Amino acid sequence: MKRIILFTCLVIFFLLKTDSWAQSDTKALKVMAWNILHGGNDLPDGPDRVIDIIREIDPDVVLMVETYGSGPRIAETLGYHFHLIAPEGTDPDDESINLSIYSKYPFGERIDTGYPFYLGGREVLIDEQKINVFSNWFYYLPWDDAPEQMGKSVDELLVWEAAGKRTEMIQNVLPYLEKFAAAADSIPMILGGDMNSPSHLDWNEETQARHNGLIVPWYATKVLSDIGLKDSFRELHPNPNWHPGITWDVKGKVDSHRIDYIFYKGRLKPLASIAYMAYFGENLRINGKDIPYPSDHGFVVTTFSLE
Repeated sequence: MKRIILFTCLVIFFLLKTDSWAQSDTKALKVMAWNILHGGNDLPDGPDRVIDIIREIDPDVVLMVETYGSGPRIAETLGYHFHLIAPEGTDPDDESINLSIYSKYPFGERIDTGYPFYLGGREVLIDEQKINVFSNWFYYLPWDDAPEQMGKSVDELLVWEAAGKRTEMIQNVLPYLEKFAAAADSIPMILGGDMNSPSHLDWNEETQARHNGLIVPWYATKVLSDIGLKDSFRELHPNPNWHPGITWDVKGKVDSHRIDYIFYKGRLKPLASIAYMAYFGENLRINGKDIPYPSDHGFVVTTFSLE
């Protein structure tokens, strides 16, 4: 009897130990993607409000759009490593630079593209694991507040989309995205920022009735899906009627869209994803605190497990 009890205790011990080993091999990584609008400077003390919001979210990595000179101060105040997506040697305070990346973890190699104003990246080193993270921004045109009301068919909407600068920008950087997506099984990849485009996953059968009967495979997001990138928010919230995830909304207009995203590929698993939205100058409530909102874009936060 004593041997049975001892054996049972040993089995339980090793099961618990194995579980703890498995847990120790997995890390959580919280990623935030945010267009802060002109460096946050359109609101009095706006950069301070950007700092307040990032502090309350407490992400491990921030993929920022419209940095415009505010980056070094934000990073230094919050204690992040800071990478400006610009040619090497660029002044970190340069007010003309759009994209940047912040990380609690140290950086590895630079990932430069030929188009730093709208795509660039950096290796992030988490223990011995590398992750390639990218910040992006694509042009807002062509844009319509309610594309379903334009009187166009699906094919006509896709032609309209393809004629704009946004599609040209995506095609310019697509070879870089394809290269790193192809290697994502060994080095995971995260892409986040402002696509300025609705998602094909939000214009599907579930939302067909709201979109005048249209199901539109919008190129801007569909092309990323075609190279294997997954939309972390929609992965966890597959029904856009229940979880619209709005990050663009104009007060007093019918102009609500999800246009800010965090995509991923590789040994990552999204555990939680939240979209935050407030009108410019009004309060955003986070953790019981009301913070004046300095941007016209909402933001998205995804927490991943990294094996």
